[in-house]
Amino acid sequence: MKIKFPLYAKILFWFFLNVLVLVAIFFFVARVQFRFGLDSLIAGKAGERIQAITKLITAELRERPRHEWDSVLERFSEVYALDFFLFRNDGVQAAGAPVELPNKVQEKIRERRGIIPPQRGMPPERRFPFSEPPEFAPPPRAQMEPRPLEPRPLEPRPQPQPVVLAMQNSMLHTTNPNRYWVLIRTVLTEPEFRRQMPATLVAVSKTLSGGGLFFDFTPWIVAALAVILISVLFWFPLVRGITKSILRITNATERMAEGQFDIRVEDKRRDELGSLGDAVNRMAARLSGFVSGQKTFLGDIAHELCSPIARMQMALGIIEQRSKGEPNPYLEDLREEVEHMSNLVNELLSFSKASLGKSKLKLQPVALRSTIERAVAREAGSMNTAEIKINIAEDLQVVAEPELLLRSVANVLRNALRYASHAGPITISAIRENAFVILSIEDCGAGIPAEAIAQVFDPFYRIDSSRSRETGGVGLGLSIVKTCIESCGGKVSCENRQPCGLRVVIQLPVAD
Repeated sequence: MKIKFPLYAKILFWFFLNVLVLVAIFFFVARVQFRFGLDSLIAGKAGERIQAITKLITAELRERPRHEWDSVLERFSEVYALDFFLFRNDGVQAAGAPVELPNKVQEKIRERRGIIPPQRGMPPERRFPFSEPPEFAPPPRAQMEPRPLEPRPLEPRPQPQPVVLAMQNSMLHTTNPNRYWVLIRTVLTEPEFRRQMPATLVAVSKTLSGGGLFFDFTPWIVAALAVILISVLFWFPLVRGITKSILRITNATERMAEGQFDIRVEDKRRDELGSLGDAVNRMAARLSGFVSGQKTFLGDIAHELCSPIARMQMALGIIEQRSKGEPNPYLEDLREEVEHMSNLVNELLSFSKASLGKSKLKLQPVALRSTIERAVAREAGSMNTAEIKINIAEDLQVVAEPELLLRSVANVLRNALRYASHAGPITISAIRENAFVILSIEDCGAGIPAEAIAQVFDPFYRIDSSRSRETGGVGLGLSIVKTCIESCGGKVSCENRQPCGLRVVIQLPVAD
C-alpha cells in the first residue's frame, strides 16, 4: 500500500527542510568562526557585561584584605553560576578555590600583553609591564639636586583605582576538561603592601553561554523564530492558494466521475492552475453535452419505437383471433419477443425521463415507510414467499419526488428478489445521520464481484454478458435507480456484505 503525501504536507516539508539547511549552514559557519576566534563572542554586549562584573569584583577585592579574597570570589561564583579564580600573570593562583589550569590556559595567562596605559593620578614611574612589579629603589640622596620650594595649592591626592584592560580579554575552550575559559586582564592593589599587582581574573563555565554572561542565546532564538514566522507569513498565502485551487479541481473532477457534469470550477487564477480549471470546465461542458445528447437520442428512439411495437401487438391479437383458438407456437414466440421489446422501450423511456427531467421536478417531504411498503407490495405480490423485513420509523420523512423514489426502491427490491430471495430474508432499514437519511436494502445472496461494484450503476452494464432473458434485464435497472436518486439530491452506492450478501445504500436529505 502506497502512502499518500498531500501537496500541502510536501510544501511544508520542503519549507522546514530549507529552514533546517539554513540553520545548519549558520551553525557550521559559527562553529568555524568560534573555533579560530572565540574572542569575538566576548565583544560587544557580552564584553560590557564581563567588564562590569570585573569592576565589581576588583573593587571589592581592593577593599578587602588578602585572606578574604577567596570568600569574595566564592560569593560571586554562586551569584553568577560561574567559577571565578584570580591568578597572577606569572601563573601563580592568588585567590579562589584551588584549581589546576590546562596548559593552554596557563600559557595564555603568562603571555605578556604590553605596558599598562597611563592612569590619572598614578606617577609614571609606577607603571610597569604585566609581570611581578620590580623592587623600587630610590636614587642616593647625594645624587639628588636640591630644588627650591615653591608654594602651590594643596590638591587632594586621588585614590588608586583598579585598572581593567578591556582590549586584552580572551576566551578559550578546552576539551579535557570540557570548559570555556574567559581571561580578563586587570590590576589589583594589595591593601597590605600598597602596591599594584597585575593579575588575570578567570571565569569558567561548562557551557558556551556561561549563564548568559559569555554568550546569550536568547537574541539568536528570537531571530530564528522571527525568520520562521516571517517565512511562514510569506509562504502561507502561496501554499494556501495552490492547495485550495487543487482541492476545487479535485472535487470537481470527482463529481464529474460520478456523472455530475453540471459542476464547474470557480477559480479566477491567472496561472497554470487557472488554465487547468478552465480546461476542466470546458471538458465538463462537452461531456454534459455528449451525455445529454445521448440520453435525448435514447428517449427519442424509445418514443419512436412505441408506435410500431403497439401496432405489432395489435396485429398479433388479430392473428390470434383469426386462428380460431388453435395454439400456434410461432405466435407465442413472437408475442414473447414483442413483449420483451416493449419492456426494453419502457425502460429506455424511464431512464430518459429520469435523466432529462431534473429541472421540472418538484421535491417534497415523502413518508419513507409508506413508500417502501408500496414498493414491496408491487414487487413481491401475493404469490412471492420471500421474507422481507422493514425496520423504518413511521415518522421518518425524506425530501424527494415520490414517484422517482418509489421507482428506485422498486428496482433495487426487484433485483434482490430475483437473485437472492432463496438465500435468506431481505432487510430494509433506515437511520438518520445529521441532515441525511441512510436507507439500506440488504440481501443474503452471493453478492457481486468486487471489480464490478464501481460499474453496476452504468447504463447497459451487466455482470452476465450474455444478456439473456433468463439471467435478467437489459442493464438499466440500477442506472435508473442512480439517476432517480441523484435527481432527488441524494446518492446511491453498493457494497458486499460479510460473509455474504449485497447492501445497496441510498442517502437522501431529511425532511425537518
